[in-house]
Amino acid sequence: VKFSNCNGKRKVQYESSEPADFKVDEDGMVYAVRSFPLSSEHAKFLIYAQDKETQEKWQVAVKLSLKPTLTEELAKESHEIEEIVFPRQSTKQSGYLQRQKRDWVIPPINLPENSRGPFPQELVRIRSDRDKNLSLRYSVTGPGADQPPTGIFIINPISGQLSVTKPLDRELIARFHLRAHAVDINGNQVENPIDIVINVIDMNDNRPEFLHQVWNGTVPEGSKPGTYVMTVTAIDADDPNALNGMLRYRILSQAPSTPSPNMFTINNETGDIITVAAGLDREKVQQYTLIIQATDMEGNPTYGLSNTATAVITVTDVNDNPPEFTAMTFYGEVPENRVDVIVANLTVTDKDQPHTPAWNAVYRISGGDPTGRFAIQTDPNSNDGLVTVVKPIDFETNRMFVLTVAAENQVPLAKGIQHPPQSTATVSVTVIDVNENPYFAPNPKIIRQEEGLHAGTMLTTFTAQDPDRYMQQNIRYTKLSDPANWLKIDPVNGQITTIAVLDRESPNVKNNIYNATFLASDNGIPPMSGTGTLQIYLLDINDNAPQVLPQEAETCETPDPNSINITALDYDIDPNAGPFAFDLPLSPVTIKRNWTITRLNGDFAQLNLKIKFLEAGIYEVPIIITDSGNPPKSNISILRVKVCQCDSNGDCTDVDRIVGAGLGTGAIIAILLCIIILLILVLMFVVWMKRRDKERQAKQLLIDPEDDVRDNILKYDEEGGGEEDQDYDLSQLQQPDTVEPDAIKPVGIRRLDERPIHAEPQYPVRSAAPHPGDIGDFINEGLKAADNDPTAPPYDSLLVFDYEGSGSTAGSLSSLNSSSSGGEQDYDYLNDWGPRFKKLADMYGGGDD
Repeated sequence: VKFSNCNGKRKVQYESSEPADFKVDEDGMVYAVRSFPLSSEHAKFLIYAQDKETQEKWQVAVKLSLKPTLTEELAKESHEIEEIVFPRQSTKQSGYLQRQKRDWVIPPINLPENSRGPFPQELVRIRSDRDKNLSLRYSVTGPGADQPPTGIFIINPISGQLSVTKPLDRELIARFHLRAHAVDINGNQVENPIDIVINVIDMNDNRPEFLHQVWNGTVPEGSKPGTYVMTVTAIDADDPNALNGMLRYRILSQAPSTPSPNMFTINNETGDIITVAAGLDREKVQQYTLIIQATDMEGNPTYGLSNTATAVITVTDVNDNPPEFTAMTFYGEVPENRVDVIVANLTVTDKDQPHTPAWNAVYRISGGDPTGRFAIQTDPNSNDGLVTVVKPIDFETNRMFVLTVAAENQVPLAKGIQHPPQSTATVSVTVIDVNENPYFAPNPKIIRQEEGLHAGTMLTTFTAQDPDRYMQQNIRYTKLSDPANWLKIDPVNGQITTIAVLDRESPNVKNNIYNATFLASDNGIPPMSGTGTLQIYLLDINDNAPQVLPQEAETCETPDPNSINITALDYDIDPNAGPFAFDLPLSPVTIKRNWTITRLNGDFAQLNLKIKFLEAGIYEVPIIITDSGNPPKSNISILRVKVCQCDSNGDCTDVDRIVGAGLGTGAIIAILLCIIILLILVLMFVVWMKRRDKERQAKQLLIDPEDDVRDNILKYDEEGGGEEDQDYDLSQLQQPDTVEPDAIKPVGIRRLDERPIHAEPQYPVRSAAPHPGDIGDFINEGLKAADNDPTAPPYDSLLVFDYEGSGSTAGSLSSLNSSSSGGEQDYDYLNDWGPRFKKLADMYGGGDD
């Protein structure tokens, strides 16, 4: 059946009015689901097409009819191969297109899978009605023919016989779509290609396969019938829309079979396993094993293929068993004043699964501990209750405790389960008396006392108490800490007496409080002790005179622009300190003549120069300072004042600042000595470097005879004339003291290598600090002067050679330059000196030329 619409965009699905007998594929192919005799009741049924989006539905009726009875001749012809004829192409006649019928839709060819042959097996014959006039060739293309998998379908090019070459497998390819072609002997197409669809008919050749061989599920104990447990799933590679792929499930066996052999059932279509009987008890059966079978052909035991899997169902625990104490009364004891100790161990039993919330016990004290001195913790491994002490217990107050405890689980009990009496017990705890530490009360003890108290004065009595009322013990006292060693304590009665004068200004006194620690020990077994602190708050008396602060200052030689601000330092406190009175003494008379002091407020004063000018130096100015005590105390303090020259800002500028800063004469001498030693070391290093350079130059002038190249033949190329082209001024190599003045030499007989007589050029002198813009001009002027200087070969830079000096192994060369005129010197003897001096003989022994 086919569905057509106007816009071609509808998505429809097909349904059959009798799905048990007939079904429709998505492509509209209608097929019989099962085998049955065709009767009148099956002669007609409906096919529905429903729009997936709008749910709009259409229907069409399908009528079935029996094929007529065939004669023997017709039966013989029916076994012949079906023939498929190419439809005619449209042709033009008289310039018009000839109308023809729509091309036939070739019905699909159904071919069962796993056919046994023989192969090749003929399917259909492809024919064109033009083969009467033309010699045609037939071919087939598409997957299975000339495309992978190739070679499954072949065609006889002459007769057009289409055949299959091997068995087909629907599970690999369920449908083949081929195209048949007809061409002439020249390869020209004579017919339009036609589509051939080959459907592979499914056969029941695959067993069902479970996704897992072992399935695991859980179900709580005590579950009601109908409780969902798990789902098992199997798949069949055969056509799921046919009987070959329709599976049915069933339970083959259950182990163990208690309390009922049918505790579970399975939905034969979906594979859902549910409970069908009550009585699941984890404490009796913890796990069930089911053998599940899946069969295709809708579970037909005769024709269907089947497979099995195992379903393991674990019964999970619920809290249906409360914890029960193993005894009704537990006993324990604890020493007094001890905490975090285990007093008693409570044991319980619970039939639920260990180490689960339904088994873990939680203990609670329901009576006998109104002050909360006990707690019960659960041991996670044994589930026991550990009774511990969390607050100290005093034996003198409580000698015994009777606790009432209850045990529960972490999760509530299941509905209908009650706590039995065994979930409650009593714990009897006995307190043991021990020797306790004596204690001072109050601690610390504070007393107030004026400083300056003489030695031997009794301050107070500092005693301790013994908490052990039922023990006859004596207490003795000793001193633990007394930083200034001012006190002593009577070992029997605890009286504290001074052994030195109390001083509030002592460094051992912090915030007017002096701390001393004492020890009280009893004679118990074992002996115990306790400590106590005595705090003495010392009241101040006026026992310290004020002093000037700072003790050093500086000022200018004139009263302006600065003055000296001073204050007073008094170790006493109010009212024995400020406000202070400042004054200058009458003697020596220079003090009041040179200085004046002005009181700014109760704590500060200002010292100024009284005269207009005071020579720079260090001056000691005595200042009288009086405090406000009763009676008051006064003191003469010396203020060391440095008078110096000042700038406009009032800061000292003279070198005496070093002395004023605290550098004495010895320090200055030491600094100067260090500077002198450093200069001597630098000078010695410079001398040593110069001597080293001279030695290195002397060694370079000593040429090894083997390295002497004067007796070698020097060959020069044609570009130049050898040494004659090197027109250097060799006179600079001569000793300065033997050079004869140029003025006494005749002009016409001057040697070629002598420096010509010209006026010395004036090289520019660079200033000590030239402006950066003048550097370029300076360089250009120097370059121009060097270019115009004929005495400086090679005329662009000045080459200065030092003379050889004394001690040379080559001897003196002064004989080459006679003290008389060069023209009077006879150089002919150079010819007799050998080839080494041939060049000199040619230069100087050749006569006038």
